[in-house]
Amino acid sequence: MDQNAEIIANAISGSLNIIEQDREKEIISRRFGLTGRKETLEQIGDMLSITRERVRQLEKAILIRLRIASEESQIPELAAAEKIIIRNLTEMGRIAKVADLADKIYGHPTKEAEHSAIAFLGNISASLTIVDENDKYHQAVGIADYGDDKAIKEKVDEIVSVIRKNKAPMTLDELDNQLTGYEHPDHIRAVASISKQLATLNGLWGLAKWPTVNPKNIRDKIYVILENNKEPMHFADIAKAIKDSDFKRKNVTIQAIHNELIKDSRFVLIGRGIYALSSWGYKKGTVSEIITDILKKADTPLTREEIVKQVLHARKVKETTILLNLQNKKLFKKVDKNTYMLADMV
Repeated sequence: MDQNAEIIANAISGSLNIIEQDREKEIISRRFGLTGRKETLEQIGDMLSITRERVRQLEKAILIRLRIASEESQIPELAAAEKIIIRNLTEMGRIAKVADLADKIYGHPTKEAEHSAIAFLGNISASLTIVDENDKYHQAVGIADYGDDKAIKEKVDEIVSVIRKNKAPMTLDELDNQLTGYEHPDHIRAVASISKQLATLNGLWGLAKWPTVNPKNIRDKIYVILENNKEPMHFADIAKAIKDSDFKRKNVTIQAIHNELIKDSRFVLIGRGIYALSSWGYKKGTVSEIITDILKKADTPLTREEIVKQVLHARKVKETTILLNLQNKKLFKKVDKNTYMLADMV
């Protein structure tokens, strides 16, 4: 057994050993999943032939006693575990999701049993704070000096509020400029990571519902790649960029990328296999259709140079292609040597 794992296991055993009644040990072990899967109040109540409310009362009383025992240093095995947990929390920004903290302490991707062990110690240690999980927050452990459950959740809510008001993803430095009480941006990252309402990607933090930080399908991932690239890309290059990205699921085919680009109005074909974001000002349609639209909006003849400039802003094509389309006399009329208008406006 790894040294850290052994220390954590000894702390749990030492904590359970000071619980005198076997029934109380059973309740705590089953509620936290220390010897197997976590069980509900109702499941434990049925097993012990008591009500779920009585199980809840007993659980609360036992944890209070263990917390007091921790404060009075009555669990000698706990001190070594606290030292390991606090050292790792300090490196992680003083607070961390239980799952992330467990991975770091055990040194490998952990499972529910290891998470349960860390959560249990977080609940009973006087040096630690446990953040309970609900729809808004991940279960987390923090250094007690950093605040209790309520104070930490208020910090999380403040970060969510700042990002929501900004209406766009933010870097940690940008958040640091708007928040007070943080010694380093890493502390903001640690607190933000507890929120289920937030997500992060490529150094940006935003609301989990925003595809720019939490792409959930191929189209969203394409959008993120183009947005980060800041210029049009060939669909094959987009597929490669997704495979090289930090996305959770990135095994995509070139054909799948091409199919999704065609379906989504956010993407515009502006050249042979080259796509751009419609928000950049690029437009769909043939070169002739784009020239027609430009001249209609101008409502006045335009020079060849003006037309070329505006078409290139809408499509990525060769200048000669634009000039060839201008020769279509059914659509365009040359007013003088270098100026054109729509043929039906003559």
